Amino acid sequence: MKPGHTGFVRLIHSTRYSWQGFLAGWRHEAAFRLEIVLAVVLFPISFWLGRSFVEWLLLVGSALIVLAVELVNSAIESIVDRIGSEHHELSGRAKDMGSAAVLMSAFFAGLVWGGLLLQRLGVI
Repeated sequence: MKPGHTGFVRLIHSTRYSWQGFLAGWRHEAAFRLEIVLAVVLFPISFWLGRSFVEWLLLVGSALIVLAVELVNSAIESIVDRIGSEHHELSGRAKDMGSAAVLMSAFFAGLVWGGLLLQRLGVI
């Protein structure tokens, strides 16, 4: 921590760095842009689909988790790419594991949205 950056000043700096990360994801990651667009489209639907606050929270939360994991995956890829462009087993493993984490979060979101949609339609 830098001297003088405590309390409210630290919060301001942290917020700025987080916003910069969000913008970097938007500018440099096509998958993140697609997921943002999907979240914006699905957000209004979540008010119809979720019959309770908990259901709504599951819908919105699962979409936000996908976005967060995508940003972490992009950070991993950036670090690996910064180290070097030559193939290395550990670099490939790190990228693959980050990608798998995104897939798992998307699968969870799909289960939440699909399950609540089927329930809303009276199928289950």
